[in-house]
Amino acid sequence: MSLSPLIQQLINALRCLPGVGPKSAQRMAFHLLEREQDAALVLSKILVKSIELLGRCKACSTLSETDTCPLCADTSRNPKQLCVVETPMDVLALEQTGSFNGLYYVLGGHLSPLDGIGPDDIGIAGLISRVQEQEVEELILATNPTVEGEATAHYIAEQLRAVSVKLTRIAHGVPVGGELEYVDGGTLAHALAGRRSI
Repeated sequence: MSLSPLIQQLINALRCLPGVGPKSAQRMAFHLLEREQDAALVLSKILVKSIELLGRCKACSTLSETDTCPLCADTSRNPKQLCVVETPMDVLALEQTGSFNGLYYVLGGHLSPLDGIGPDDIGIAGLISRVQEQEVEELILATNPTVEGEATAHYIAEQLRAVSVKLTRIAHGVPVGGELEYVDGGTLAHALAGRRSI
């Protein structure tokens, strides 16, 4: 049976989501079209609005509706501690632990020479500028404990060796090869509390 071109386009569009294969995309498409048309319309409107209105925080590079995100604008947070993460989802994961009261910097990825991603392709230059221009006393490298995340943390540490900032790395209570967004809050809180100098 051949599908309507519009249905096939919807299925193909849903496959861009992580972990969604052809069968899952097909189930989602038919569910939205047959049972959740109102929800599908709301989803489409919010998605368009999010893409149009969300940008990057000028200070930390996380997703934000304003020039400065709520975390960076919060004067009760400690500006002398800066935690470096790969994605905005990692900020959310760390914030859910309630264990960190400093500020963040989102790189927007990790170094991956095999994929052609070098230091100029992620926010390392902006991070180094921020550390040099502001009074950051401790830089916590909370990149994912993957090969690429470790390489990124090592590269950042090497670039900042001449700068008088304490460099720490989150402890390895987080499983090697894991992603921060999938780690439970207790493990993340322990990893933050047990960070070490590198």
